[in-house]
Amino acid sequence: METDLVIDGMSCAACVGRVARALEAVPGVTSAQVNLATERASVAGAVPLAALLAAVEEAGYSAHQHQQAEDRGAARAAEQHAFALAAAVSLAMALPLLLLEMPGHVWPTWHHWLGDTALIQAALASAILFGPGLRFFRAGLPALWRREPDMNALVAMGAGAAWVFSMATMVLSPGEPVYFESAGVIVALVLLGRWLEARARGQASDAIRSLTRLAPRTARRADGTEVPLAALALGDALLVRPGEAVPTDGTVLEGQSHIDQSMFTGEPMPVARGPGDAVLGGSINQGGALTIRADKLGAETLLSGIIAMVERAQNTRMPIQALVDRITLWFVPAVMALAAFTFIVWLAFGPSLAVALTHAVAVLIIACPCAMGLATPVSIMVGMGRAASLGVLFRQGDALQRLAQVKRVGFDKTGTLTEGRPALVETLPLPGFEAEALLAQAAAVEARSEHPIAHAILAAHLNPAPVSDFATEAGQGARGVVEGRAVVVGSAAWLRAQGVDPAALEALAGARTQTPVFVAVDGQPAGLLLVADTLRPGSAAALASLRAQGLSLMILSGDHPRAVAALAAELGIDDARGGLLPPEKLAALQGRADIAFVGDGVNDAPALAASGVGIAMGTGTDIAIESAGVVLMAGDPRGVASAIAIARATMANIRQNLGWAFGYNAALLPIAAGALQPFGGPGLSPMLAAGAMGLSSVFVLANALRLRGVKA
Repeated sequence: METDLVIDGMSCAACVGRVARALEAVPGVTSAQVNLATERASVAGAVPLAALLAAVEEAGYSAHQHQQAEDRGAARAAEQHAFALAAAVSLAMALPLLLLEMPGHVWPTWHHWLGDTALIQAALASAILFGPGLRFFRAGLPALWRREPDMNALVAMGAGAAWVFSMATMVLSPGEPVYFESAGVIVALVLLGRWLEARARGQASDAIRSLTRLAPRTARRADGTEVPLAALALGDALLVRPGEAVPTDGTVLEGQSHIDQSMFTGEPMPVARGPGDAVLGGSINQGGALTIRADKLGAETLLSGIIAMVERAQNTRMPIQALVDRITLWFVPAVMALAAFTFIVWLAFGPSLAVALTHAVAVLIIACPCAMGLATPVSIMVGMGRAASLGVLFRQGDALQRLAQVKRVGFDKTGTLTEGRPALVETLPLPGFEAEALLAQAAAVEARSEHPIAHAILAAHLNPAPVSDFATEAGQGARGVVEGRAVVVGSAAWLRAQGVDPAALEALAGARTQTPVFVAVDGQPAGLLLVADTLRPGSAAALASLRAQGLSLMILSGDHPRAVAALAAELGIDDARGGLLPPEKLAALQGRADIAFVGDGVNDAPALAASGVGIAMGTGTDIAIESAGVVLMAGDPRGVASAIAIARATMANIRQNLGWAFGYNAALLPIAAGALQPFGGPGLSPMLAAGAMGLSSVFVLANALRLRGVKA
């Protein structure tokens, strides 16, 4: 059993670790995954909801049941508005603070000209700290009391220490320098950074919201009445007019149209739909009016399933996140210890208490681990959202990291690289016969047959002539009279049984890899129809793109070895194995984490589950899709190259973010502590530290948003 929770109040990586530990401590919980970017927790285990909510509350946060995507969008918009208002108010009050204090560092006569402004500064700083900035104290001080400090605690301690020191100086030593501007500007800049973070996070989750917006809110019944989707019942007849969104998954009862379903498959061209064809809720009717039958409702629709799948994958912790978790577990306490050490050293050897306080506060502010907490999840959110827009769905979050590491891609043949159904590829008449007439006569006979090869021949000639005296034998062939001529269609053995010598046709077939269909007319061998499972249009381009990415290729198929070898030769693949049973495919892939396997059928399910990453064609069977970590909605093999490109780009983006977050702190902490100043190096004021801390998170978020530009 899995429970989804929305967590309110998290602000940094330390918060994530604290919530996860609190949930994992609840009896019955087997695992808990917490994501800062999505503000969600996924808890595995049969545990009452009340116990989970109480654990989160005790850790200092609030939680509630998983919201719908549109509700979360509204909540995030409200959060952005709240931070924007708080940042605007605090900045409006911080600006006078800067004007009152900062020019004095450039022009020493400034304070003499203004006079004593300590009371005005105290009023402005107090209004900032205990107005918009009160949220840091409400969250940070209880965290300190629990001995689990977080970002809020660091800000509260830094700004609070500057304010307390300045108030004491103003009362006990009037005329001495005060640092009200540091306290006020720190809070204002951190709030500005939080607003920018909230805004960028909202952009990062656009993929989910855009999917949600595809679903219409109402449906029109066949009698013309408009009703909410919740009022629909299975089997209802619904009218979809041109330009409208299909309200739910269903089957066309009446009408002909073209449907734009690019949001599901990534295919730009609309698809034709008529009576008996399936349509998907959220796709757009671009042509004539349709009457459809509602086959699935609510959470059972494909769109709802895609949204749930993307959300689950985005909320998954990848293995690389474990490194961040281990570091941030000790990071905040270590920063507090460093700040204390900095204060003591500067107090003992520095010029004044004020200087010691300034460096200690700068250390507390610059080291907020916001960027560390966002580095991994925000890249996952944007990367998987971009993949979804291209028709590539990651069912498992860790599949993204594993896919980025593969060096080899194995393909099933039938239904993956090929169409999975026979098609007529060539007509070869013997001398004295014409190809067009030969096909027309064979199609007339096969019109009465149910064999898949018969369907392939009929697809090549849609208007067959009438046939009389029809007879057939399963697995052999058929015969009949077409326009006065006796026509026999089938295997060589069937022709022999009808008194026709097929030797000339067998010689014509030779060593061809296609399936030959023998045709005789009026007792004479007439020609061959060559039928084969044709290559998918995107297969050659997909393999070329994979080779360009430095990947080696292989085919693992249950089809006849000769057919597999022919296809491999056509596609330029050296490692091709045919005639494999499911256990043999499994043995070839077991334990090979560097191989991704692409398949579509029931017989591919064990191989999909055993390979490093299983990639299922969305046009395949349900069991294949359930066994895979990645699903290609369009069933186009070119999606494999897109999936790997996005996975690699996302992992590179995560490494960039982590390198920035860790390197940024490693570089600026010594400067904030003033370690370079005794040697003539630079220092870092608390105000600059607050601004730099906010910019660090914004850089991580902006870098992740670049993934929205990854090309298919």
